[in-house]
Amino acid sequence: MRAFPSEDLLGKAPEGTPVPDSKIELPPVVSRAEAVAFALMALLVIVIVAVLYFARAFFLPITMAFIVGTMLSPAASMLERYRIPRALGAVVIVIAVGAAVSFMVGLIASPVMEWSSRLPELGAILKEKLHVFDRPLALWQELQTMVGGSDTLATLQLPKFEWVQPTLEFLSPTFAEFLLFIATLILFIASWKDLRRALVMAFSERTARLRTLRILNEVETHLGNYLLMVTTINVGVGIVTGAICAATGMPNPAGLGALAATLNFVPIIGPIAMFVVLVAVGIIASPTIGAGLIAPACFTVVTFMEGHFVTPTIVGRRLSLNALAVFLALAFWTWLWGPMGAFLSSPLLIVALIVKEHLMPVNSPQLPED
Repeated sequence: MRAFPSEDLLGKAPEGTPVPDSKIELPPVVSRAEAVAFALMALLVIVIVAVLYFARAFFLPITMAFIVGTMLSPAASMLERYRIPRALGAVVIVIAVGAAVSFMVGLIASPVMEWSSRLPELGAILKEKLHVFDRPLALWQELQTMVGGSDTLATLQLPKFEWVQPTLEFLSPTFAEFLLFIATLILFIASWKDLRRALVMAFSERTARLRTLRILNEVETHLGNYLLMVTTINVGVGIVTGAICAATGMPNPAGLGALAATLNFVPIIGPIAMFVVLVAVGIIASPTIGAGLIAPACFTVVTFMEGHFVTPTIVGRRLSLNALAVFLALAFWTWLWGPMGAFLSSPLLIVALIVKEHLMPVNSPQLPED
């Protein structure tokens, strides 16, 4: 019988045998410093959101002026090439934009004032037209009774109109906010070149200066293109909607077209609101419900084509905004600042994406794949 070394009898490896690697990988542990930094960052975000919410009477006009001023700055630069002083060009641009907005508001306000004075009459007409749904509602009520539910849908109830005045008050800015917006907008456009130079020279390193200059140039270019392209598309949607309303016998087709163009500046919410308006106006003004739904159906086709083909082709190649990001930005800024926040949601998202691309470029170190 062969004699075994004492090391083998004791279960130990012979001398010179490499010891296997017994190192066990442990999950990463978050240090106390990282947890404190994360908590402080979360508190900072909460404080910033709270300040923006409660001080929106100040921050909303200022932010609106900065965004709109950046969009209109290329026009002021173009006027400068024709030897028009930038300050005078800023005033001319603001007056021209104000005139265009006033024209659109005038087209919308005329039918709104006319229809608001006839709300009780129009409500009665709408309720009478919707009596066709009484039989399906009665069948639904019987079905609920059979399964033990409550019969809450005996008749079709129309919404009340107490929301009209609070909604108008919510949509209309105060005189102080409007004055702050106009003054800031003119001064921002007039001094944008000096402000941009000051922002660039605020950094001491050449790399940081070049990065800041690239960010400001891309923000100005992209926002200017966004305003031009989106305005052109929305005006086209308004013209097509007005033509549809005129062809289907809807009242005030010019006002409805202007309303469609204006609401289309607000993603998602605007087309839905316009569809509801067209349904209500169509049912009231048309002899039958089927005839009243022709214009809303055509508008749905137009907005579908615009949202899925026209806008992505023209704007998407320049900006490539993610649909989920657009929706979340719309929801957040609408909750924070209301309708004006909804208008600012896409431009603010564009600015955030541009800053993110320059501060965290694609070729920067990435996490390894699983």
